Amino acid sequence: MRDIFVTAVVFFILPFVLKNPYIGIYLWSWMSYMNPHRLAWGFAFYFPFAYIIALTTFSGMLMSKEPKVIPWTRETKLLITLILWMVVTTIFSLHQELAWIQMEKVAKIQLMVFATLMLITTRERLQTLVWVIALSLAFYGIKGGIFTIIHGGVYHVRGPLQTFIGGDNEIGLALIMTIPLLRYLQLTTKNKWVNIGLSISMMLCALAVIGSQSRGALLGAVAMGGFLWLKSRNKFFTGLVIAISAVMVLAIMPQQWFDRMNTIKTYEQDQSALGRINAWHMAFNLAKDRPLVGGGFETFKPDTFRMYAPDPSNVHDSHSIYFEVLGEHGFVGLALFLALGIATWKTGGWIIKTVKHDESKKWASDLAAMTQVSMVGFASAGTFLGLANFDLYYHILCLIILSKFIIEKEPSQPVQERSKPVNKILYASAAWRKPKQL
Repeated sequence: MRDIFVTAVVFFILPFVLKNPYIGIYLWSWMSYMNPHRLAWGFAFYFPFAYIIALTTFSGMLMSKEPKVIPWTRETKLLITLILWMVVTTIFSLHQELAWIQMEKVAKIQLMVFATLMLITTRERLQTLVWVIALSLAFYGIKGGIFTIIHGGVYHVRGPLQTFIGGDNEIGLALIMTIPLLRYLQLTTKNKWVNIGLSISMMLCALAVIGSQSRGALLGAVAMGGFLWLKSRNKFFTGLVIAISAVMVLAIMPQQWFDRMNTIKTYEQDQSALGRINAWHMAFNLAKDRPLVGGGFETFKPDTFRMYAPDPSNVHDSHSIYFEVLGEHGFVGLALFLALGIATWKTGGWIIKTVKHDESKKWASDLAAMTQVSMVGFASAGTFLGLANFDLYYHILCLIILSKFIIEKEPSQPVQERSKPVNKILYASAAWRKPKQL
């Protein structure tokens, strides 16, 4: 029944995508982040929905007369350069067959990222995209939070099978990045019940992050929570939500969770942590040997560990976005990856500074601030998680780039400052003393 439902929904919407291709971005985002087909057990599980949606979206773009222009900013230029560099490192990769398969996956993600930049051209479209992305991932946060409460935090919260967010570490990172988007939606909604629903969703998502029992996600959640409070307009409300979430964690989570989290302080005795450090040493040694191109995609393999790792037998995944990029794309790739994040962060700061006196564009300031919080979550939790090619991160960057693009097109409406009573009195006095015209 689930297979039929998902298939019916997708094929019902596809004709609208041909007429309005930006709808394809919503449909693709829903399919990519919620992965509803992975919740089915029949033919839909492996059905190529994303491919069909992307093909329909690009067909609609060809037929649409609406202007389609990529905003050529420093961020998009850096992103293009990073993608091209990935192609170069794939050509020189240590595991050619596996690397080209991964390169194809990354290229498909980036193709839809640039389609997003071309089609989401208004505030209304951007707002809808945030709703789609946030609710698609919040589904697992709400579900995971309830699951954690019911089972007392004994079991790990995980995402759908065979997806970017299938593991406990991955779903934890995704939800850390989702909570600020939910907060942005709360700041821009006027409906009381929607506001309450979003508050509950944020608390359950936070609980689901803890319920994932990922130590990297815990560190990311702490960093994200602190920055969320710092960037929030209503610090009292944000602090209250964070405090309630913390109390729920203390009340619900079992002792085994506290014992696991305490191993962060004794990492030198934890085999998993030692395996990660071994993988980081391997990535650094590989990059020293091949500083320009690294090992290419899928380089964290047993033969590479035998060549470059301090402990050749302790084979692990990268478990870090930074060492993942360093090992796969060398120091050049890491520099481009970091430059892209820094440039986008600075654009977010520019938006906040530029629109602070423009009431009609306050939404852009809120979105820039909350996407910066998401970036903090990704940057901190990503230190211990290997998700450098996670499409959500690149969509977060898109939100900032598009916000700037949209506000530059819209006319400014400065906030009218109220005149002080003394000024009114002085003005009236001056007018009374002014001689009448004869």
